[in-house]
Formats: sequence, C-alpha cells, structure tokens
Amino acid sequence: MRPQTACLGFLLAIAALPAAAGGQFDDLLKQLKQGSHATNTTRAANLPSSDIAAGLKEALAKGTTHAINELGRTDGFWGNAKVRIPLPGKLKQVGDLARQLGQGDKVDAFELSMNRAAEKAVPQVADIFGDAIRKMTLQDARGILTGGDHAATDFFRRVAGDALTARIHPIVAEATDRVGVTQKYKALTAAGGGSGLGNVLGALGNGGDKRNPLDLDDYVTEQTLDGLFTMIGEQEQAIRKNPAARTTDLLKKVFGSR
Repeated sequence: MRPQTACLGFLLAIAALPAAAGGQFDDLLKQLKQGSHATNTTRAANLPSSDIAAGLKEALAKGTTHAINELGRTDGFWGNAKVRIPLPGKLKQVGDLARQLGQGDKVDAFELSMNRAAEKAVPQVADIFGDAIRKMTLQDARGILTGGDHAATDFFRRVAGDALTARIHPIVAEATDRVGVTQKYKALTAAGGGSGLGNVLGALGNGGDKRNPLDLDDYVTEQTLDGLFTMIGEQEQAIRKNPAARTTDLLKKVFGSR
C-alpha cells in the first residue's frame, strides 16, 4: 500500500470507529507514522525534516480524528457550547420575540434541527482531511511547527477549506431537509400567526429583505466548518502546550524539542 493511501485510509477508517476503540486507533496511528516516515525519507535526506513532517501529520490526524468523533455524533454540536450553532443574524430577534409570545418550543426546535444537520454532515469529510495531510510538504511542516498555536488549523483552512465547503454543503442540504430545518424555520417566523407581529417576525426572519431570504444551508455549512476548525484548533494547541497531550513517542520528539 502506498504511504499516501495509508494516510487517507487512516482517516476514513477512524471516522467510523467509536471513541473507545483504543486498540484499533493505536494500530492505525502506527500505520500513519510508518507511512509518513517512508514518504518523507524518499523525498529528503534530512532526517530531522522527515521527523518533523511525520510528527505534524500525526498531530493533524489526532486533531481531525478527535473533531470528527466528537462532533459527528448525537449532541456533538448541540451539547457543546463552544460549537453549538445559534440562531443566525436577526433571527436572534425572532427568537426573543417568539419566546415572549410563548413560542419558545419553536425556537428550540429550529435551533436543534440546525445542529442535528451539522452532526450528520461531519463524519463524511474525513477523506478531505486525509487529502490535505497527504499534500503537506516539508516546507509546510516546518512552517506549521514554528508557527502560532493554530498554524496547522490554518493550513487545513487554506488547503482544504473549499473542498470541505463543497462536500459539506449538499450533505447539509439533505440533512436540513431530513430533520425539517426549513419547516421549523417557517414555524418560527410564523409564530405570531396572521397578526401584525407575525408579519414582523417573518420580515426579521428574512433579514428584513424578502428579495434576499436567509440561506439556511449556507449558514449551517459555514457553522459546521467553524465547529470543526474550532475543535481541531483546540487539539493542536493542547499538543503544542501540554506534554500530556503528546501521546506517542513521535509527538513527544517533535513537539518536545521546540
């Protein structure tokens, strides 16, 4: 098996594993490390650079695996205040008014439906992260290692951001339809019934401009990506700053020498 394929296979396989599958995780992580060493050894005679690239790939794999496992499950978004998807823009005003009208259940149902759509989309992007890791060069690795706390996360945004958006958007569109996001949105903005207040709620729900109605799929896609990068960034920062988070010899070697 080619080292690049092993790396991609790692992320594809790990996305389907439960968090408790520690033994399988360790085996796959070893495959990634071995594949990275083999790839970079053939590309450069400089062993330290090879170690750096291998360590960064391992760190990125840990971060993306953690993010996918945490977010791509029931309550992954909904139960995490750091990434929970809120009502967008002026819909916050709609939510406040609806609660005053005794329609808080509609607010909660709509917000929950957006988070459920994000949770369904996350597990299906592992291979894109794998592609980004595979494309990492020795120059990228050195820049990430000496960069800021979120240099690796920024690398993902730059290399994989467009591909992630293209992959997530149709999945979100299907998920929003399946979990009834649009219906719940309409129920929320119609909370005032046929009254004048109901018309105000509806106008706010469209941002006050019926020519440019809110695109819920775009919004949920953007928030899903932000949640993923938030979780990956947390893992990256932990590996950089907390020795206890460096759970393999390679991570200890690379990040402990900075």
